[in-house]
Amino acid sequence: MKIKLGIISIAVAMALSAQQPGPPAGAAGGSGRGGGGRGPALRSAEILDDQRVTFRLRAPNATEVTLNGDWPNGRGVQMTKDDTGTWSATVGPLTPELWAYTFSVNGVSLLDSTNANILRDGTRYSNFFIIDGPLSDTYKIKDVPHGNVNVVWYDSPTLTAAPNRRMYVYTPAGYDKSTERYPVLYLLHGAGGDEDAWNNMGRASVIMDNLIAAKKAKPMLVVMTNGNANQKMAPGYGVIPGQNVGATGNPGEVGVVGAFAGGRGGAPGASGNGGRGAGAPGAGAPGGSGRGGGGGNPFGGAFPESLVKDVIPYVDKNYRTIANKDSRAIAGLSMGGGHTVAATSAHPESFSYVGVFSMGTAADISDKLTDLKKAGVKYYYVGHGKDDPVVKVAQGQNLAAQLEKVGINYHYTESTGGHTWSNWRIYLNELAPSLFQK
Repeated sequence: MKIKLGIISIAVAMALSAQQPGPPAGAAGGSGRGGGGRGPALRSAEILDDQRVTFRLRAPNATEVTLNGDWPNGRGVQMTKDDTGTWSATVGPLTPELWAYTFSVNGVSLLDSTNANILRDGTRYSNFFIIDGPLSDTYKIKDVPHGNVNVVWYDSPTLTAAPNRRMYVYTPAGYDKSTERYPVLYLLHGAGGDEDAWNNMGRASVIMDNLIAAKKAKPMLVVMTNGNANQKMAPGYGVIPGQNVGATGNPGEVGVVGAFAGGRGGAPGASGNGGRGAGAPGAGAPGGSGRGGGGGNPFGGAFPESLVKDVIPYVDKNYRTIANKDSRAIAGLSMGGGHTVAATSAHPESFSYVGVFSMGTAADISDKLTDLKKAGVKYYYVGHGKDDPVVKVAQGQNLAAQLEKVGINYHYTESTGGHTWSNWRIYLNELAPSLFQK
């Protein structure tokens, strides 16, 4: 879902949804916050006992309101207005999962102001809710020991366009009170994302807390970097010196996706990543691979080099890590999957565990995989959706076939759906328990 809430859009939406007079502030059914009365508080999204969900929006001046959700057939759901000016729609039942949605009010995208749960993917925002069930169980915050997510600034001299950069580092529960050393997973986002993507959209710290508490995964650090070589940090904190706050990706890095995916553009509106024409031929920028379209070297690119030469040394120096390849994993989605293959191909001595999500290769890279095998890779994970419009199934199958050919131990998941965070959360849930077990 592409959602851009500018000042004009917000102003129009506020006018359309102007509240009718309600009970006095603080009265029964009022908001109790002063500043003019409102009607009774709305509940949205209200999850019903049968896993249906009701959405409500008070917009008495609107003439058309639709609901746009990322569940199957969730876009363009017509909402109906009652005599109080409240629009509503009930959908489902929905399968257990984390689902995102927005409203469209007379064609203007609008967040649900009654739901404080908000996701940000680049410059796209949406509300979310969770339907309980086995699949979504690890996405929920539970009463378990929690790790911390540190926001870290570090120097990256390899990236001359943005040498001072920001990343997130998850440390597991108990890290601050122990002297133990830990293995590390380097977890990479896709095109249009940034260092916040895996923690916000992917629920990475919540997933890791729950898997570790259940003893399904070993305690580990998770490093979530910004894979855009020309970005210092994610947007959203004001003007960033030397950075275009409107930029959501580095075209040179998107070229890495093109090299692996055969140069196909992303599907417009693809949920999560790839909707910006990933792999456009000729896409390039200083410091990037600049070789989209499948005709260049898929193992180039500035960010994979900076990960190995700048990020890993920083993490090993500043955190209690087990600083060897057998205690180091790397995984990424879409563009991050391309970065993963690039980093492990150029530096097979650095990682023993590899995960590639929603990314494949049309090229023969068996020589690179053979080098990785000789270096002692222990486990390789490949996962993608059957309906992925950005990376066709055949490319994931091609990567798996080459892993089979060279004799690398691997796991292959072909899930339902497409290029979506619902799939990438599943893949992290599957990958993490397999790390550092050998």
